[in-house]
Amino acid sequence: MTFTVAIVGRPNVGKSTLFNRLVGRRVAIVHDMPGVTRDRREGDATLLGMDFRVIDTAGFEDATGDSIEARMRRQTDQAVAESDVVLMLIDARAGVTPLDRHFGDLLRRSKTPVILVANKCEGKAGAPGLYESYALGLGEPVPLSAEHNEGMAELFDALMPYAKAAGALDDEDEEEEPFPDEIVVDDEEITTEDRPERPLQLVIVGRPNVGKSTLVNRLLGEDRMLTGPEAGLTRDAVTVEWEHRGRRFRLVDTAGLRKRANIDDPVEKLSVSNTLEAIRLAEVVVLVLDQAAILDKQDLTIARMVIEEGRSLVLAINKWDAVDKPEEALKRLKDRCETSLPMARGLAAVTISALTGKGIPRLMDAVQDTHAVWNRRIPTSQLNRWLEEVVSHHPPPALPGGRRIKIRYMTQTKARPPTFVIFASKPEELPESYSRYLINGLRESFKLPGVPIRLYVRAGRNPYANKG
Repeated sequence: MTFTVAIVGRPNVGKSTLFNRLVGRRVAIVHDMPGVTRDRREGDATLLGMDFRVIDTAGFEDATGDSIEARMRRQTDQAVAESDVVLMLIDARAGVTPLDRHFGDLLRRSKTPVILVANKCEGKAGAPGLYESYALGLGEPVPLSAEHNEGMAELFDALMPYAKAAGALDDEDEEEEPFPDEIVVDDEEITTEDRPERPLQLVIVGRPNVGKSTLVNRLLGEDRMLTGPEAGLTRDAVTVEWEHRGRRFRLVDTAGLRKRANIDDPVEKLSVSNTLEAIRLAEVVVLVLDQAAILDKQDLTIARMVIEEGRSLVLAINKWDAVDKPEEALKRLKDRCETSLPMARGLAAVTISALTGKGIPRLMDAVQDTHAVWNRRIPTSQLNRWLEEVVSHHPPPALPGGRRIKIRYMTQTKARPPTFVIFASKPEELPESYSRYLINGLRESFKLPGVPIRLYVRAGRNPYANKG
């Protein structure tokens, strides 16, 4: 059992710092600039043995209409409505501001219980603001410093009643779960290492304003992410748990990636860093393209980055309902993939409209098919029968003096992505072109389209070495 805690307050009072402290990792972007957080972010928190779900929100803004601030405010209001308890943060060093009083009045009238938290109370500078916060009428404030990890015991005591009601405290007498049984891979047929019980890490990437957050909202069936015509709305890499056709997903919406030379804003640099980290932890990456500029230079840069990281890649061509000549656009996409992305030949490309939902089922089918290929493991016996046939048909080129490289053995060392090792007599002499020939043969013979394949050449052990 667990309960949900939302962290709210006006901009720049330390909400994301407290969120990072509770989840135990630096996942939310923290900066001195007000209004950095825009989307609400959820995470699993642990505080002195108390487990709960915590939500980081955008700063409370007194805004209405359809402005960015108003849309951020609606996201925060929704987080408050979904929570079991709200932590309202104030900056004790700045004291209680009129905006704090305004939102304190709103929270006092809400149905969700509120705990007042006076942040930045390290030293003596926060004492006047701490005493002043009693006037908000939200009960006794909890003094803490999220940055310096002070006051966490007091926060634990304040959350204790809600933890007891939800049964979220650790039971010291509870037996530890046994380790899972060892997974044995069958070597008689091509198998996968996929684990359906584990959430599939699906990351949505692309240039700014191509429809990434709109796609995430369409997949979730709710307005979970902040969207709009403005480019660069998403800043944090926001993770959401989701289930599709009985399969669990960990869906990650990321900030748009622009050319590095165009990035001057320090917050955008942090956003890009978060996006790159999300790609490194991904299993499947969906690269969202705009039909008006399919696979331009920046799209190719992102695609190559994903492939070099060894992640599986699916292309989603968004706004397809607005394309004028679909046949020409598809042909242009195919030619671009063959010439610019040969290292992942056979990439799945799906035309969609994130706004209307058209093509979304086909996109999810492509994601799961690509993930299965990325997890595929090929038995050693099949690999070596294939290798013998390929080498006899097209042997490696002769070395100077007429000597030939002898390729003796091949095995798959791991999946995710498929990785193979070949043992040869002179590995350093094997041309790169011949390695590419073997990779293309593996892709075609064992049905490995659209995923990066890694091939390493090693020297076999000489049984007569070091023997007199």
